[in-house]
Amino acid sequence: MDITIQHGVFVIFTLVTLGSALLVVTVRNLFHAALYLMLCLFGVAGLFALLTAPLLAGFQVVIYIGAIAILIIFAIMLTPQVTRVIKTTNAQWPVAIVVAVLFFVMILSVVSPLMDELGVDDWNADFTQEDADRVPDSTLTDFGESLVSRDRFVLPFEIASIMLMAALIGAVLVVSPDAILRRDESQPPPSDTSVSADTGASGD
Repeated sequence: MDITIQHGVFVIFTLVTLGSALLVVTVRNLFHAALYLMLCLFGVAGLFALLTAPLLAGFQVVIYIGAIAILIIFAIMLTPQVTRVIKTTNAQWPVAIVVAVLFFVMILSVVSPLMDELGVDDWNADFTQEDADRVPDSTLTDFGESLVSRDRFVLPFEIASIMLMAALIGAVLVVSPDAILRRDESQPPPSDTSVSADTGASGD
């Protein structure tokens, strides 16, 4: 098999996707993790483009990177108390490893001929379709026109934009210094019994 430019680009996007995904769950800074998440999503978009799926690549860039990841970054920037993570693991990591391994085995059984060799029928994905239909070149154009057309999806698109803007404004109001000060003032002061108990414990 001859090595082409597409193979090299595929390897680059694969390394970018897997490497950034690993950094998302290992770095301690949540802001850096969000940036690595955007890089991971960009790598997935590149893989979709290599698979001749420009519509999915556009979804990946516009929705996941342009909307969801940016919203996550805003949420992290507006809550500085959670910017730095002290621990990168918790008590749920054994369950997470088991689920990840099971999910990996399931995907491997679908994309590889393993289940066919074991005698299980209708399990593997068939990637050998001959004379597959060509993806229309106007897919992205039709999608863009449908988002701004009054007869298609302009109303749901604008409603989703308003909801995201309302969530962002609400986050700004919740974490504003005045709101935090009002919440601190509304909390009752510690009782005298708890103060005296703490004092006695420290004296002992």
